[in-house]
Amino acid sequence: MARATPETHAEILAAATRQFAATGYKGTSLQDIAREVGISKASVLYHFASKEALLTELMAPGLVALHELDDALVGLTGADAQRVAGEGFVDLAVRFRRKIALLRGEFPELLRQPAFADVQRISDRLIVALAGHSTRPAARIAALVVLAGIAETCGEFGDVADGELRDALLGLVRRALETPGPTPPPPHSPITEEDI
Repeated sequence: MARATPETHAEILAAATRQFAATGYKGTSLQDIAREVGISKASVLYHFASKEALLTELMAPGLVALHELDDALVGLTGADAQRVAGEGFVDLAVRFRRKIALLRGEFPELLRQPAFADVQRISDRLIVALAGHSTRPAARIAALVVLAGIAETCGEFGDVADGELRDALLGLVRRALETPGPTPPPPHSPITEEDI
């Protein structure tokens, strides 16, 4: 029987990271990971109950950070919500960009897995915050484009230094999003003779 060691556990995670980057999550089998580490598939299963469990552990730090950002947004509205959501998501995406890049193109399928059940709900709340809680379609569209664009950009520009990427993304966020102001009153209908 395989012996569980921290070194083997770490080697499996590292091999999974490389395999997911090369062939995608769907295109990677546990046998591929086992072969790269030089162990049997049964040994991989000794450390991880399934490929989903392996992915869950690999992505756990990013998911924790996403939940922390969601918690930080509770009770914030308007420009405060926009600022915290924008800066927080940029920081998260830059910090975990190599892991985000592993899963590009596979998010819809991954969101159906139990470990990622909250990600869609948190993403929806981030869009609301990035829109400054505005109900205007233009504000919500801009927020969605910004959110998706940040994730995609972080996966694409792996060779750009963290600070430079962060500054560029924050500048884009500030330019792309409307600054929420007071909600304008509904338009008044013109006064007619009947009103007088």
